[in-house]
Amino acid sequence: MVPAPPPAVSFSPAEVQRRLAAGACWVRCGARLYDLTGFVRHHPGGEQLLRARAGEDVSADLDGPPHRHSANARRWLEQYYVGELQGDPQGSAENGTLTPANTQKTDPWMEPKLKVVDWDKDLVDWRKPLLWQVGHLGEKYDEWVHQPVIRPIRLFHSDLIEALSKSVWYSVPIIWMPLMLYLSWSYYRTLAQGNVRLFESFSTEYSVAMPQSVFPGLFVLGMLFWSLLEYLIHRFLFHMKPPRDSHYLIMLHFILHGQHHKAPFDESRLVFPPVPASLGIAFFYVILRLLLPEAVGGTMFAGGLLGYVIYDMIHYYLHFGSPHKGSYLYNMKAHHAKHHFAHQKSGYGISSKLWDHFFHTLIPEEPHLKMQ
Repeated sequence: MVPAPPPAVSFSPAEVQRRLAAGACWVRCGARLYDLTGFVRHHPGGEQLLRARAGEDVSADLDGPPHRHSANARRWLEQYYVGELQGDPQGSAENGTLTPANTQKTDPWMEPKLKVVDWDKDLVDWRKPLLWQVGHLGEKYDEWVHQPVIRPIRLFHSDLIEALSKSVWYSVPIIWMPLMLYLSWSYYRTLAQGNVRLFESFSTEYSVAMPQSVFPGLFVLGMLFWSLLEYLIHRFLFHMKPPRDSHYLIMLHFILHGQHHKAPFDESRLVFPPVPASLGIAFFYVILRLLLPEAVGGTMFAGGLLGYVIYDMIHYYLHFGSPHKGSYLYNMKAHHAKHHFAHQKSGYGISSKLWDHFFHTLIPEEPHLKMQ
């Protein structure tokens, strides 16, 4: 028999005010209280915007400016539920309540969507590794994986394999920047010797000399190539919809990218772990070496490697950074949050929207924002 849920904890207006004065960030929908203290620096609208609403009723905000919140955002909010506000939530600030007297009550249309996450009734057992479990979800997998949660994920039973599937953000520049610098220096010296020619393996008559002056162009071309590759992988591999009857393809999707959409603030799973990343990086290095002269392909590879490092660092910052309002990264953070919570089939660019523009996969603007 499933035990009955514990009764809701009640907080007096004075107690909530004391928590706010101590630096906590609590908001409410009607009489329901939410502690967003641990979420403020991740908020797509910025930490200052969320802290400015501390203590207020955000019911109207869920479907109004600055943007309409998705059903996933509403479910996400429920994971921060802490209890109920005692007394009349419509009361005035003078009487010790949290908001002015003109605060709106929770919209009745919202009530069915505001449900506490019940971990005991979820489709998987969160006390056990998830990878093998998700393969059995079948047709329910796609909906489940796009309902984000705020808890870490364990994939494997083996502690060793589990450790290899995680990574801290700073491992990316520590491991790959020295390699990028070494390859750049090495292949620049090779180009400086003046004996590198393009297409020489096909025709010596029509081969093209590659002097050292082409190094910057090849390097930037490699970065541009990575940005296109990033977009294509994200769109067509990471966001493929695995067949509902394919246990192993569902598992593959989850380990590649589904885990990130399920737990977007799991810090240990935001950048590519070194071991699987090295396999992919080695694969693309071999491809470029087979198709192009060593110095040409190697220079492009070095540029692509820098592009990869920038991509992973920006991606981490979009989840955990607090960019200034109106800045490029602020807009990209809001753009990426919409991709996670509402528009999973568009907005694939991480470091820029270049290829989303080119392939017409930009996240659609909201009507009320177009009129501003």
